[in-house]
Amino acid sequence: MKRIEDFKSIIDRYEVIFFDAFGVLKTHTGLVPGIERTFAYLEAQNKEYYIVTNDASRSPAQLAQSYHNKGLNVVTADRIISSGQLTKDYLELKVEGGYVAYLGTTESAHYIESAGLKTLPVSDINSSNIDQVNALVFMDDEGFNWFEDINKTVNLLRKRTIPAIVANTDYAYPVSNHDVSIAIGGLAQMIETIIGKKFIRFGKPDSQMFMFVYDLIREYRPINKKEIVMVGDTLQTDIMGGNKFGLDTVLVLSGNTLPQDADNRIQATGIVPTYICEHAVIGPQALNL
Repeated sequence: MKRIEDFKSIIDRYEVIFFDAFGVLKTHTGLVPGIERTFAYLEAQNKEYYIVTNDASRSPAQLAQSYHNKGLNVVTADRIISSGQLTKDYLELKVEGGYVAYLGTTESAHYIESAGLKTLPVSDINSSNIDQVNALVFMDDEGFNWFEDINKTVNLLRKRTIPAIVANTDYAYPVSNHDVSIAIGGLAQMIETIIGKKFIRFGKPDSQMFMFVYDLIREYRPINKKEIVMVGDTLQTDIMGGNKFGLDTVLVLSGNTLPQDADNRIQATGIVPTYICEHAVIGPQALNL
């Protein structure tokens, strides 16, 4: 593990950069200040990059638009790899007809609809349609009544033997410099414990997430894992996932892992990044500004 303050000196060593989204490129207040310089440098150096995110709340096109709205126009939908895309592939293969119930916003249902399946918010499950529900997906932590719909989810899974898919494995996310909010992965783990069943999970740290984008790149160019680096702010998802897949990893201290906690958390978890940086921002001197 090497503590390197200059993010540019790291990415100069790699052909492809995988970025996590929240805590690396953006925070609860907006874009990480100066992150647009990083993308300008990547473009100038002809470096390939992807945003590899557990955010299944919106489609890649909608996620890209959210960056455009913040002034980062270079991020396009084809550069965003969401755990929702793996969920879509699974649903296409495994679910035939009926409804796929979901917890989350109406926008998050995009991944179910794009698999050609009918969607049903958990809040709309009743005695007349429960037997037609053939899968349940945990999509997003917003867009539903937590108390009523979580109880409904527990009882649905007690009554129906159907696959339950967790499209976002994050347990929590920062909402301020000091506080976090429970993410859908945390809710899913609680419900899994209550009903005593195992759910199907897509997203970091699962290696399928990295294999998905790795295979995507290899369809049109030769690449090996030593030429790719994963940049993330969370040890248990970004760094562990990258490590497991055989990638070098960069832990940035601009999100879930605070500078004063980094060393202790690395020692406690045993999850060791290749590098540590304060942030993923390149200085203006790199662009001759």
